[in-house]
Amino acid sequence: MPSLCLPLEGASKLAGRRGRAGGDGSPSSSSPSGPSSRSSSSSWRSSHGHCHDHGHSHRRAARAPVPTAPARRFRLRGQAESSAPGAGMRPLSGGPFGVPAVIALLTCSLASAIDVEDVKKDVKNSQNLGKNGTPNKNDLDLKEVVFVIQSQSNSFHAERAKQLEQNILKQAADLTQELPRVLLVHLLDKHDGAWTILPLLPHFSTSFSRNSSWIFFCEEETRIHIPKLLETLRRYDPSKEWFLGKALHDEQSTIIHHYAFAEDPTIFKFPDFAAGWALSFPLINKLTKRLKSESLKSDFTIDLKHEIALYIWDKGNGPHLTSVPEFCTDDMSSSKTSSCATMFHTFLPLCGNPVKEMAVFVAVKTCKKFHDDRIPIVKQTWESQASLIEYYSDYSESSIPTVDLGVPNTERGHCGKTFAILERFLNHSSDTTTWLVIVDDDTLISISRLRNLLSCYDSSEPVFLGERYGYGLGTGGYSYITGGGGMVFSREAVQRLLDSKCRCYSNDAPDDMVLGMCFSGLGIPVTHSPLFHQARPVDYPKDYLSHQVPISFHKHWNIDPIKAYFTWLAPSGEDVTSGRKQTLYKEEL
Repeated sequence: MPSLCLPLEGASKLAGRRGRAGGDGSPSSSSPSGPSSRSSSSSWRSSHGHCHDHGHSHRRAARAPVPTAPARRFRLRGQAESSAPGAGMRPLSGGPFGVPAVIALLTCSLASAIDVEDVKKDVKNSQNLGKNGTPNKNDLDLKEVVFVIQSQSNSFHAERAKQLEQNILKQAADLTQELPRVLLVHLLDKHDGAWTILPLLPHFSTSFSRNSSWIFFCEEETRIHIPKLLETLRRYDPSKEWFLGKALHDEQSTIIHHYAFAEDPTIFKFPDFAAGWALSFPLINKLTKRLKSESLKSDFTIDLKHEIALYIWDKGNGPHLTSVPEFCTDDMSSSKTSSCATMFHTFLPLCGNPVKEMAVFVAVKTCKKFHDDRIPIVKQTWESQASLIEYYSDYSESSIPTVDLGVPNTERGHCGKTFAILERFLNHSSDTTTWLVIVDDDTLISISRLRNLLSCYDSSEPVFLGERYGYGLGTGGYSYITGGGGMVFSREAVQRLLDSKCRCYSNDAPDDMVLGMCFSGLGIPVTHSPLFHQARPVDYPKDYLSHQVPISFHKHWNIDPIKAYFTWLAPSGEDVTSGRKQTLYKEEL
């Protein structure tokens, strides 16, 4: 059967695709074989160019140096830290905790063994085990479940996680059961690589395997009905290796998963973190042995839920995800939740009044070649929502109008242009304009929803917000906000960044990655929101998007961008045909 991934040489060509094709990261002649990639290749190349390139930042590696931080060992708080000398731009080396969530995704030597028939066999075995190999009831006390909240250090998110922790402990007390352990990821380690989960497993194995049966992971907005969760987990024999969750699958092969399982992308299941997911300790112990014995290359983290599922599956050597119907993402007000152990709040966060229109400045990066192609789409969709907006180009055109920053256009990276925008914002905008949003000219965004979301953040804090990716996490790397979905900065974050003198090593350096490295060096963690999207709506599972009120998408390739905007992002009432009116409201636990 045809290979489901590129050979290493082909992967290297794919890595450079962003510079050649303007960041779409869309299939070209080096894409995996298949009717869709072959038929669309030539038309895609002829209709897309390279003005800015936030297709997927990891694709830059073959064409431009990847900014790296000095190598550091991943460590838990309280452990001794070992360090290795590293030059600022030296590639990171792997180590015993250099665990890339994307190892089987981006490295062809691992991914080449992915076979659809193998996955089908694993799914069948997993289903049979659930039916035949698991007693209907297993003794399980709440104290045997370790809860891990995938929290963040930003004050808003930390408070939400703390409220969930208190809710879990209150339910436990009401049940008169011994209180379980509840861990917040952002408190486990000072280095932000903890959010990739896999580097934490050895700690979990050492600390909890003797007296615990399960680790249950959840997001800060996951709502848990503890009695129902215990009833659900008791169906599964904790002496076996279990990977439980609400199953998602790709509906078509997608760039964000490196076109994995291109022949049948629906076959591979991965968990929706919003519904919660669980690992039994025999599986955690097995993964820990693997993490300690294998020296793995540290690479990019793009879509953690998919990459964790690939790592656990291990080309058929580990368990496939077992779908648990009681793990739900319906809102608590839904009539469908009577049998659910978990639910999810599907609203857009609103913490008081939306931030004022004049508090948000929007910078659109473009270039002359796209003035007649992409800018009209911005003007037909979301421009009217932005009271303060400027278009930054390599050519001044009064009809738009555009601003020439004096930075030559580059075929990739655009770090020079981005830092010029940051300088202009800090020096020429009012102090009352407390937020800066930088987008590409093919970003689709809802500024009205963003203003609601920003009501939950303190602009006096250094906030760097958007969709989080990772580079070299576990070996001293850093997280960064991928640029295509939009990068949001508080004024305080811009001030601290420019005061630091951390700058681009070249005008065509990858701006989002340089920013991530700079903020990491300043001790300012990026803040992740899953409501920003680096890719198109069709690149995400429908069930995943169904519990979101999205803020952005990116790329016009092979879609109608105006239709996509009015379907997914238009404010309530703006497009009566979209059928996606959203209610914004405050919420208490």
